[in-house]
Amino acid sequence: MGVEIKESPVSAEEFETMQRFVKDYLAASVENEDDGGRMRWYPWHSAEYRFNHILNVVDLASNIAEREGADVDVVRVAALFHDIAKLEAEQEVHAEEGARVAREYLSTHGDFPQSFIEQVCQVVADHSYQGPLSDVTLETRCLIEADILDKVGANGTVLMLLRMGYEARTHMDASEMVERVLERGRAATDRIESESAESIAHQRLKRVKWFREWLEEEVPGMDREEFGV
Repeated sequence: MGVEIKESPVSAEEFETMQRFVKDYLAASVENEDDGGRMRWYPWHSAEYRFNHILNVVDLASNIAEREGADVDVVRVAALFHDIAKLEAEQEVHAEEGARVAREYLSTHGDFPQSFIEQVCQVVADHSYQGPLSDVTLETRCLIEADILDKVGANGTVLMLLRMGYEARTHMDASEMVERVLERGRAATDRIESESAESIAHQRLKRVKWFREWLEEEVPGMDREEFGV
């Protein structure tokens, strides 16, 4: 008896079209702002950064979902839509707004099963949940873990150092900023549950620690005590 292969409800072409829609939606969200952009002066408010973050989360979440036995199609589509409303809605409601946009898109483009649409939208709506990950579905957990992990490591370090310029800090404040990335990474590893996500988190934290060590060696005037352990 052969093994039954589950057919994906989303073709490669459909997923590529979804990506273009999300990219265009983010760009339009920023262009439509009358006040020049909510926190526009921070790099992570730009449409370019937000779309890059989304693609990173899609890759991370799909990887974790595959290794943890979750529904990869649900996870990757939910990851694609999870922050689509981030630039036009307040933080407290962006997940619900993202689910609304996802439902409208999936219901009017293609012929996706209703059960698939419902599952994707629920994952998007729940991705901002701050409680224990044992309380959410496996697919939601994969997305939350991926969302956390994209802010850890080299990417998180670069963003934190960019923030120095926007806050008129000097390079001598770099130790404090790198330490913030490490603190965020430690908090992330405390919250995530899957072995797959933990492995990625530890690998990324190592990169930040290596950067911290190089910084100590090359900027001798920096107060090393600020780094912590």
